[in-house]
Amino acid sequence: MARTPLGQRLPDFPWDSLAEAKATAAAHPDGIVNLSVGGPVDEVAPSIQLALASTAQESNYPTTAGLPELREDIVAWLNRRYGVAGLSESSVLPVIGTKEAIAWLPTLLGCSGTVVIPEVAYPTYEVGALLAGCTVVRADSPEDWPDDADIDLVFINSPANPTGTVLGVEQLRAVVAAARSRSAIVAADECYIGLGWEDEHPPVSLLDDAVTDGDTTNLLALHSLSKSSNLAGYRAGFIAGDDALIAELLEVRKHAGLMVPGPIQHAFRAALNDDDQEQLQRLRYARRRAALLPALLRAGFRVDGSEAGLYLWATRGEDCRATVDWLAELGILVAPGDFYGPAGHQHIRMALTGTDERIAAAVERLSAVADTSAS
Repeated sequence: MARTPLGQRLPDFPWDSLAEAKATAAAHPDGIVNLSVGGPVDEVAPSIQLALASTAQESNYPTTAGLPELREDIVAWLNRRYGVAGLSESSVLPVIGTKEAIAWLPTLLGCSGTVVIPEVAYPTYEVGALLAGCTVVRADSPEDWPDDADIDLVFINSPANPTGTVLGVEQLRAVVAAARSRSAIVAADECYIGLGWEDEHPPVSLLDDAVTDGDTTNLLALHSLSKSSNLAGYRAGFIAGDDALIAELLEVRKHAGLMVPGPIQHAFRAALNDDDQEQLQRLRYARRRAALLPALLRAGFRVDGSEAGLYLWATRGEDCRATVDWLAELGILVAPGDFYGPAGHQHIRMALTGTDERIAAAVERLSAVADTSAS
């Protein structure tokens, strides 16, 4: 039988379709403002850089489980920052960035049936399910899960990429109850949990006692320091939750050689123990959001959701590709909503990840359009 390349299971890589719009935006006389990706543009804190540099001489293999001190720091960070109690070192596992962890989670957990993902979702949830040979169902509520499906895994994302939607305690409890009634695992991508912007919608972890009643069975939360500490290039993330599932993942990852490099683990620890650098980065994003949001509204956009996270989910009531092209003419590159599923076809995602100077340029260009429209 002829070999079928694994890539044939997967959709086209979405960002490849932005080449033309990127070229248009790059031709702007004042240069491109690239707000299409969530990659950090700010410096890594000196405390983290020092921890990395001072351990650069480490040459031996790291362990897949990670340093005991790192696991202790992860447990303490979850408790201190987000009120997650009752975890131990055996409840957490460092990973090589959460995109890798998400992409391979259905495979490493042995999923073979249905994987549920949000209607508008980070593309890697679907990719991970397809890599494992699973069926993908898009549904935001347990009521929309197919009755006849053998559901293995449910991905949720709060605060959500791209919409910025936050799931409250009762919504999370409903997902947990429905998943447990079908013996399904819930995996919550919580990489934006530290970026809540509205007091009435505070992000809550899936592992919070208010959600779990102290029982983390079949529950996993995935966290990343890429956004909160500018460590996208370091690939520093972790999975936390059900001890039995963590042990299962650890065993498979040991066989696969999936290890966070030793010096990165030390930098990881420094980031976890430096709350000030994390709060400084949050303030940077808050300032950029405060500038971009009103500029979008004045330029005729409606902004939906976006109460948390790193993005503005905006629409002009037209096909998202037309909006991408319109913004590209202003030298602003954004992500089209159809990257995230059919339900996003009239929205664009604008990231807060430009430098202060580039954000100011985007605001100026949007304001000029608004002024022209008003005159």
